[in-house]
Amino acid sequence: FAFPSSYSFPPFFTRQPNTSTHHAQLQKWSSLVQAYCRHHRFFKLSLTDSLDSDLFHNKKIGKRLGREDAREVVEFMWKEGRAEWVVDDKGKTRGAGEGGEFWVWWRNVEEWAGLIAEWVDETAQKNTVLTLYELTESEATLSQEFHGMDPELLQKALSVLVKRGKAQVFGQEDQQGVKFF
Repeated sequence: FAFPSSYSFPPFFTRQPNTSTHHAQLQKWSSLVQAYCRHHRFFKLSLTDSLDSDLFHNKKIGKRLGREDAREVVEFMWKEGRAEWVVDDKGKTRGAGEGGEFWVWWRNVEEWAGLIAEWVDETAQKNTVLTLYELTESEATLSQEFHGMDPELLQKALSVLVKRGKAQVFGQEDQQGVKFF
């Protein structure tokens, strides 16, 4: 992954006091997080783990983004529709706490649904049944951006297709299938 030139500029890792400069800084961080996740095919991150990764820690210049600044980046991304704190089965946010997991929407759920639907059309998969595993892990999808997709995100994308009347998901939780229309 090639980091942008701003990543090697020490003030990039320090909260800028000027409002417009700070906003531009947050936009650059948002773009960096999205590009980094897209390159590495990460769909969600842990705030705690990310703080020690090369994403938020430039070891060459000895600078890192602090926890509160990184949280502010995620909140900025959330306001822009490019991140979302992960919510557990009980509707509790697993992200708003100190360690926080968050989705990174380098493509949003609607866009993922659209990509899957395009692939179904292009490969003549309509009226066929695929397991969710086949959809994200088979050789047939190796060249697709959704290959290796997080199962939770896949469910979200398929829900969009179900609402549009383009798919039906069925089966048990660990052995689900999907039929495309």
